Amino acid sequence: MRGRDEETGEFHDKSRSQNRRDALDVLALGEKLVSLTPAQLARLPVPEDLLPHIAECKRITAHIAHKRQLAFLAKHMRREEDATLDAIRDALDANSETGRREVAMMHRAEDWRERLLAEGDKALAALLDDYPQADRQQLRTLVRNAQAEKAKNKPPRAYREIFQVLRTLMLPAALGLKASDDEVEADDTADASDED
Repeated sequence: MRGRDEETGEFHDKSRSQNRRDALDVLALGEKLVSLTPAQLARLPVPEDLLPHIAECKRITAHIAHKRQLAFLAKHMRREEDATLDAIRDALDANSETGRREVAMMHRAEDWRERLLAEGDKALAALLDDYPQADRQQLRTLVRNAQAEKAKNKPPRAYREIFQVLRTLMLPAALGLKASDDEVEADDTADASDED
């Protein structure tokens, strides 16, 4: 029974409304888990005993049966520790934030590509100001080739390659890494392999 503490006047347990809100939060988390691909699901700290229930929920497509199976999944999830569910939520939030940053980085790369093709060396100088580690000669050659391909109505091989170069150039910054950190890690790996 819920009741109040005689000394403090606080309730002993959560209210029924709070329990319902918590259950609905777990149900929403279950819906998110069911909507993930197997690869995305593998990256999350989901307990092994929940995986068959998630797979079963994915398998069932009939609306009411799916809803019932989702409720069953949520029931099993509520039996898990709060820390486990919080870890899953945190991992989902981190994945979605990383995804948003990657999409924003791709948009920036596309914008830079269009700018490089439109403005040429002026845009290349601005790009090199922002990303000094970029290879000027490679980018200039790719831009020239992309413009020639467009003029000759050829397949846009260089156009795509510009995007790939820009993407690899911008990806560490988008993920919050520094290029120097990557180089240090690569040097450490090379040193370790030399010692073996």
